[in-house]
Amino acid sequence: MGDKIFYTTVFVSLLIAIIIVFFVVSIILYHRRYIKLQRERITAEITILENERKRIATDLHDSAGPLLSTVKLFINSLDVRTDEDKQIIARSSKYIDETITNLRQISHNLLPNALERKGLTEALREFIQQISEKQPLHIELRTSGDIQIQPEKAIHIFRIIQEIIQNTLKHAHAKQLQISLNKEEDLLLLLIREDGAGFDVKKAKANSTGLGMKSLEIRTDIMHGSLAIDSAPGQGTNYLIKIPA
Repeated sequence: MGDKIFYTTVFVSLLIAIIIVFFVVSIILYHRRYIKLQRERITAEITILENERKRIATDLHDSAGPLLSTVKLFINSLDVRTDEDKQIIARSSKYIDETITNLRQISHNLLPNALERKGLTEALREFIQQISEKQPLHIELRTSGDIQIQPEKAIHIFRIIQEIIQNTLKHAHAKQLQISLNKEEDLLLLLIREDGAGFDVKKAKANSTGLGMKSLEIRTDIMHGSLAIDSAPGQGTNYLIKIPA
Protein backbone atom coordinates (compact mmCIF):
# COMPACT_ATOMS: atom_id res chain seq x y z
CA MET A 1 0.00 0.00 0.00
CA GLY A 2 2.82 2.36 0.90
CA ASP A 3 4.62 1.65 -2.41
CA LYS A 4 1.43 2.35 -4.33
CA ILE A 5 1.00 5.73 -2.65
CA PHE A 6 4.67 6.52 -3.25
CA TYR A 7 4.53 5.69 -6.98
CA THR A 8 1.23 7.53 -7.33
CA THR A 9 2.76 10.59 -5.69
CA VAL A 10 5.82 10.41 -7.91
CA PHE A 11 3.66 10.00 -11.01
CA VAL A 12 1.43 12.95 -10.12
CA SER A 13 4.48 15.07 -9.30
CA LEU A 14 6.11 14.22 -12.63
CA LEU A 15 2.85 14.95 -14.43
CA ILE A 16 2.54 18.34 -12.73
CA ALA A 17 6.20 19.08 -13.49
CA ILE A 18 5.69 18.18 -17.16
CA ILE A 19 2.61 20.42 -17.35
CA ILE A 20 4.49 23.31 -15.72
CA VAL A 21 7.47 22.84 -18.07
CA PHE A 22 5.09 22.68 -21.03
CA PHE A 23 3.42 25.96 -20.06
CA VAL A 24 6.75 27.67 -19.35
CA VAL A 25 8.19 26.55 -22.71
CA SER A 26 4.97 27.60 -24.45
CA ILE A 27 5.14 31.05 -22.87
CA ILE A 28 8.82 31.43 -23.82
CA LEU A 29 8.16 30.32 -27.42
CA TYR A 30 5.15 32.62 -27.64
CA HIS A 31 7.18 35.54 -26.31
CA ARG A 32 9.99 34.85 -28.78
CA ARG A 33 7.52 34.56 -31.64
CA TYR A 34 5.84 37.80 -30.55
CA ILE A 35 9.19 39.62 -30.47
CA LYS A 36 10.09 38.16 -33.88
CA LEU A 37 6.77 39.27 -35.37
CA GLN A 38 7.20 42.72 -33.85
CA ARG A 39 10.69 43.03 -35.31
CA GLU A 40 9.49 41.77 -38.70
CA ARG A 41 6.67 44.33 -38.63
CA ILE A 42 9.01 47.20 -37.74
CA THR A 43 11.55 46.01 -40.33
CA ALA A 44 8.80 46.06 -42.95
CA GLU A 45 7.76 49.55 -41.81
CA ILE A 46 11.34 50.79 -42.08
CA THR A 47 11.70 49.26 -45.56
CA ILE A 48 8.43 50.85 -46.72
CA LEU A 49 9.48 54.15 -45.16
CA GLU A 50 12.83 54.16 -46.98
CA ASN A 51 11.14 53.28 -50.29
CA GLU A 52 8.61 56.09 -49.82
CA ARG A 53 11.36 58.53 -48.91
CA LYS A 54 13.24 57.59 -52.05
CA ARG A 55 10.14 57.91 -54.22
CA ILE A 56 9.14 61.30 -52.80
CA ALA A 57 12.69 62.62 -52.97
CA THR A 58 12.95 61.55 -56.61
CA ASP A 59 9.60 63.17 -57.45
CA LEU A 60 10.62 66.43 -55.78
CA HIS A 61 14.01 66.45 -57.49
CA ASP A 62 12.91 65.33 -60.97
CA SER A 63 9.43 66.85 -61.22
CA ALA A 64 8.58 69.65 -58.81
CA GLY A 65 11.96 71.42 -58.99
CA PRO A 66 12.19 71.63 -62.81
CA LEU A 67 8.51 72.60 -63.01
CA LEU A 68 9.01 75.55 -60.67
CA SER A 69 12.12 76.60 -62.59
CA THR A 70 10.05 76.58 -65.79
CA VAL A 71 7.37 78.69 -64.10
CA LYS A 72 10.03 81.18 -63.01
CA LEU A 73 11.40 81.44 -66.56
CA PHE A 74 7.87 81.97 -67.88
CA ILE A 75 7.13 84.72 -65.35
CA ASN A 76 10.42 86.50 -66.03
CA SER A 77 9.72 86.42 -69.77
CA LEU A 78 6.49 88.37 -69.38
CA ASP A 79 6.49 91.83 -70.94
CA VAL A 80 5.64 94.26 -68.16
CA ARG A 81 5.80 98.02 -68.27
CA THR A 82 4.84 99.37 -64.87
CA ASP A 83 7.12 99.40 -61.86
CA GLU A 84 4.40 97.78 -59.75
CA ASP A 85 4.20 94.78 -62.11
CA LYS A 86 7.99 94.51 -62.13
CA GLN A 87 8.00 94.42 -58.32
CA ILE A 88 5.33 91.72 -58.31
CA ILE A 89 7.37 89.60 -60.75
CA ALA A 90 10.53 90.15 -58.71
CA ARG A 91 8.78 89.05 -55.51
CA SER A 92 7.25 86.05 -57.29
CA SER A 93 10.67 85.00 -58.57
CA LYS A 94 12.10 85.33 -55.09
CA TYR A 95 9.32 83.16 -53.62
CA ILE A 96 9.87 80.56 -56.32
CA ASP A 97 13.62 80.50 -55.57
CA GLU A 98 12.88 80.02 -51.85
CA THR A 99 10.43 77.24 -52.65
CA ILE A 100 12.98 75.48 -54.90
CA THR A 101 15.61 75.77 -52.14
CA ASN A 102 13.19 74.32 -49.58
CA LEU A 103 12.24 71.47 -51.92
CA ARG A 104 15.91 70.64 -52.42
CA GLN A 105 16.42 70.64 -48.67
CA ILE A 106 13.43 68.35 -48.14
CA SER A 107 14.64 66.07 -50.93
CA HIS A 108 18.12 65.96 -49.38
CA ASN A 109 16.71 65.08 -45.96
CA LEU A 110 14.61 62.30 -47.46
CA LEU A 111 17.47 60.86 -49.51
CA PRO A 112 20.89 62.53 -49.21
CA ASN A 113 22.42 62.69 -52.68
CA ALA A 114 25.90 62.81 -51.16
CA LEU A 115 25.32 59.36 -49.71
CA GLU A 116 25.30 57.83 -53.18
CA ARG A 117 27.78 60.24 -54.78
CA LYS A 118 30.40 60.76 -52.07
CA GLY A 119 29.80 58.06 -49.47
CA LEU A 120 28.72 57.97 -45.83
CA THR A 121 31.39 60.23 -44.32
CA GLU A 122 30.77 63.17 -46.66
CA ALA A 123 26.99 62.75 -46.39
CA LEU A 124 27.32 62.97 -42.60
CA ARG A 125 29.52 66.06 -42.83
CA GLU A 126 26.96 67.80 -45.05
CA PHE A 127 24.10 66.84 -42.72
CA ILE A 128 26.01 68.03 -39.65
CA GLN A 129 26.85 71.32 -41.35
CA GLN A 130 23.17 71.91 -42.14
CA ILE A 131 22.18 71.15 -38.54
CA SER A 132 24.94 73.35 -37.11
CA GLU A 133 23.78 76.34 -39.17
CA LYS A 134 20.35 76.23 -37.53
CA GLN A 135 20.89 74.70 -34.08
CA PRO A 136 23.11 75.64 -31.09
CA LEU A 137 24.24 72.02 -30.65
CA HIS A 138 27.96 71.61 -31.38
CA ILE A 139 28.47 68.39 -33.33
CA GLU A 140 31.90 66.88 -33.93
CA LEU A 141 32.55 64.01 -36.34
CA ARG A 142 35.72 61.93 -36.14
CA THR A 143 36.59 59.03 -38.43
CA SER A 144 39.53 56.66 -38.66
CA GLY A 145 40.33 53.67 -40.79
CA ASP A 146 39.06 52.85 -44.26
CA ILE A 147 35.34 53.67 -44.00
CA GLN A 148 34.12 51.81 -47.06
CA ILE A 149 30.55 50.62 -46.48
CA GLN A 150 28.01 48.96 -48.75
CA PRO A 151 25.15 51.34 -49.74
CA GLU A 152 22.53 49.13 -48.07
CA LYS A 153 24.38 49.49 -44.76
CA ALA A 154 25.34 53.13 -45.25
CA ILE A 155 21.71 54.28 -45.39
CA HIS A 156 20.94 52.50 -42.09
CA ILE A 157 24.00 54.01 -40.37
CA PHE A 158 23.09 57.45 -41.69
CA ARG A 159 19.49 57.08 -40.43
CA ILE A 160 20.70 55.88 -37.01
CA ILE A 161 22.94 58.93 -36.62
CA GLN A 162 20.20 61.18 -37.96
CA GLU A 163 17.69 59.75 -35.46
CA ILE A 164 20.09 60.15 -32.52
CA ILE A 165 20.88 63.76 -33.44
CA GLN A 166 17.19 64.60 -33.82
CA ASN A 167 16.39 62.94 -30.47
CA THR A 168 19.23 64.87 -28.85
CA LEU A 169 17.92 68.17 -30.23
CA LYS A 170 14.35 67.37 -29.22
CA HIS A 171 14.80 65.84 -25.76
CA ALA A 172 18.33 66.06 -24.40
CA HIS A 173 19.04 69.83 -24.45
CA ALA A 174 22.70 68.94 -24.97
CA LYS A 175 25.47 71.38 -25.83
CA GLN A 176 28.01 68.90 -27.23
CA LEU A 177 27.61 65.77 -29.36
CA GLN A 178 30.56 63.71 -30.53
CA ILE A 179 30.37 61.10 -33.28
CA SER A 180 33.22 58.63 -33.69
CA LEU A 181 33.18 56.27 -36.67
CA ASN A 182 36.07 53.81 -36.73
CA LYS A 183 37.04 50.78 -38.78
CA GLU A 184 38.85 48.15 -36.71
CA GLU A 185 39.68 44.85 -38.42
CA ASP A 186 36.31 43.29 -39.30
CA LEU A 187 34.19 45.69 -37.25
CA LEU A 188 32.77 49.12 -37.83
CA LEU A 189 32.43 50.95 -34.50
CA LEU A 190 30.04 53.85 -34.09
CA LEU A 191 30.26 55.73 -30.79
CA ILE A 192 28.03 58.73 -30.12
CA ARG A 193 28.27 60.77 -26.92
CA GLU A 194 26.17 63.75 -25.85
CA ASP A 195 26.16 65.76 -22.62
CA GLY A 196 22.40 66.22 -22.36
CA ALA A 197 19.77 65.46 -19.74
CA GLY A 198 20.04 61.68 -20.03
CA PHE A 199 17.20 59.22 -19.46
CA ASP A 200 16.23 55.86 -17.99
CA VAL A 201 17.02 53.44 -20.83
CA LYS A 202 14.82 50.55 -19.62
CA LYS A 203 11.89 52.85 -19.02
CA ALA A 204 12.32 54.53 -22.40
CA LYS A 205 12.37 51.17 -24.21
CA ALA A 206 9.31 49.95 -22.30
CA ASN A 207 7.33 53.11 -23.00
CA SER A 208 8.45 53.54 -26.60
CA THR A 209 5.44 53.54 -28.93
CA GLY A 210 6.94 55.03 -32.11
CA LEU A 211 9.70 53.97 -34.45
CA GLY A 212 12.38 56.14 -32.78
CA MET A 213 14.06 53.89 -30.23
CA LYS A 214 12.91 50.68 -31.93
CA SER A 215 14.27 51.77 -35.30
CA LEU A 216 17.77 52.07 -33.80
CA GLU A 217 17.57 48.46 -32.64
CA ILE A 218 15.96 47.12 -35.81
CA ARG A 219 18.34 48.91 -38.16
CA THR A 220 21.24 47.54 -36.11
CA ASP A 221 19.74 44.04 -36.27
CA ILE A 222 19.31 44.32 -40.04
CA MET A 223 23.07 44.90 -40.27
CA HIS A 224 23.69 41.98 -37.85
CA GLY A 225 25.21 44.40 -35.36
CA SER A 226 24.82 45.18 -31.68
CA LEU A 227 23.57 48.30 -29.93
CA ALA A 228 24.36 49.41 -26.37
CA ILE A 229 22.89 52.56 -24.81
CA ASP A 230 24.37 53.90 -21.59
CA SER A 231 22.45 56.73 -19.96
CA ALA A 232 20.98 57.99 -16.70
CA PRO A 233 19.09 61.16 -15.78
CA GLY A 234 21.52 64.07 -15.60
CA GLN A 235 24.48 62.10 -17.00
CA GLY A 236 24.16 62.40 -20.76
CA THR A 237 23.93 59.46 -23.15
CA ASN A 238 26.42 57.15 -24.89
CA TYR A 239 25.51 55.00 -27.88
CA LEU A 240 27.84 52.19 -28.98
CA ILE A 241 27.05 50.30 -32.16
CA LYS A 242 29.18 47.46 -33.52
CA ILE A 243 28.60 46.40 -37.12
CA PRO A 244 30.34 43.57 -38.99
CA ALA A 245 32.27 45.14 -41.87
